[in-house]
Amino acid sequence: MIQFLFLSLSALAQETSQKSGASGPSIWESTLIPMGAFFLIFFFLVIRPQARKAKQAQEFMGALKKGDQVLTSGGILGTIVGVSENFVDLKASDSTKIKVLKGSLSPYLEAKAKS
Repeated sequence: MIQFLFLSLSALAQETSQKSGASGPSIWESTLIPMGAFFLIFFFLVIRPQARKAKQAQEFMGALKKGDQVLTSGGILGTIVGVSENFVDLKASDSTKIKVLKGSLSPYLEAKAKS
């Protein structure tokens, strides 16, 4: 796809230079257009999906409430019994209650439980 884009841009540059009677492509056509196209491709393939994923994680952490079942990054499955600004109290079993950081919780389990 990238090769096709660069080939079509170089063909466009040759076509416009032939129409204008110039001997070669200008600096605008030969470097700035391909660099702009590369930036757009990079933006849509890397930056935008990362921002979307970060936004979903932030929404997940903000929506945590008592009774939600979650999985920690350490592999502990538990039910939320208390929520504070940065920490969550989990009930791992009848007699075990632990405090973990919100950032160590995985939104995976909640999404699977809803579907």
